[in-house]
Amino acid sequence: MIYLDNAATSFPKPDAVIRAMSNFLERAGGNPGRSGHRLSIEAGRIVYAAREAIAALFSVRDPLRVIFTLNATHALNLALRGIVRPGDRVVTTGMEHNAVMRPLRALERAGVRVIVVPCARDGSLNLDTMRRAIEPGTRRVVVNHASNVVGTLLPIAEIAQIAHAAGALVLVDAAQTAGVLPIGIEAMGIDLLAFTGHKSLYGPPGTGGLVIGEKVDAAIIEPLWRGGTGSRSEFEEQPDDLPDKFESGTPNGVGIAGLGAGVRFVLERGIENIRAHEVELTRMLIDGLQTIPGVVVHGTRDAEKCTAVVSFTVGNRQVSEIGLRLDEEFSVLCRVGLHCAPAAHRTIGTFPQGTVRFAPSIFTTQDDIRVALDAVRKIIQE
Repeated sequence: MIYLDNAATSFPKPDAVIRAMSNFLERAGGNPGRSGHRLSIEAGRIVYAAREAIAALFSVRDPLRVIFTLNATHALNLALRGIVRPGDRVVTTGMEHNAVMRPLRALERAGVRVIVVPCARDGSLNLDTMRRAIEPGTRRVVVNHASNVVGTLLPIAEIAQIAHAAGALVLVDAAQTAGVLPIGIEAMGIDLLAFTGHKSLYGPPGTGGLVIGEKVDAAIIEPLWRGGTGSRSEFEEQPDDLPDKFESGTPNGVGIAGLGAGVRFVLERGIENIRAHEVELTRMLIDGLQTIPGVVVHGTRDAEKCTAVVSFTVGNRQVSEIGLRLDEEFSVLCRVGLHCAPAAHRTIGTFPQGTVRFAPSIFTTQDDIRVALDAVRKIIQE
């Protein structure tokens, strides 16, 4: 089996992730922060160690500003619904995932003004167009770091500079880049960063987080829900302390243990090494697909300007048929369709059918790519 659906969920997971989760259930397993006995203390230590690892990955000085969530979607909803108010003006792009667009459309119905800046057909963004859209009075700018459809990277630092000049906070969806590209919160001017654990951080599903930049007053963010935190239990009001304000209820301790191990795996491998490997495989995919008659590769077609995400179509052939045959006849697993990002597909011209999407990872080999390319060639030539 050749797994090329890592932009959805990474597979396989490092052995260290599986061991960390098993160890949590066997040797910790208590409720972190809720009791004073040894199992609770050990569980709390594991959760905090994961918080520290994520802070190190994103160059965050205070690990308590790392808020654990269920995934990037949860983190984006916390950042959007917790901050944006009726009458606010929010700017985003035409390449966003529904994890951004659906909350924004709901907020729009509640009186928020949503401005969608168009992108080019390759997913790239013109900064002058963005600058004109981020006029004074804009409260928030929400952008993905990289498209989940074509992998195109957006210039986050430059966007942040424009946004801050207009007095806006910047929320970045890093679901596709956390673990594969260097991300420094302060260096890039990011105010809020949403990430998921189950993709390139190699953690389990059900893990993710929101990083709150040091320049952001957490008091302006309302929690999505309220409840027990293990702290300030004498009060019936939600505590203001971080991270407790946003982490009500028993945390996913076993998942966070796995996420922490995944992040440490990434740190030990080195972001630069991971990126170099994925660029090499992405270049092989782009170059190889473009040699197959009838195949159209979407995006920049430049491995240096995208993540390891390659989308393609083949004339009038149904992407669902190609994906099914890749799986059943060649054991090549990929993703087909709209990838929960209809706005992006409208931008690149592949709506409503979508694309076939290949997404390798650190565990993918050059031989895997050659087999996948040969499989596409055989299907197309028939």
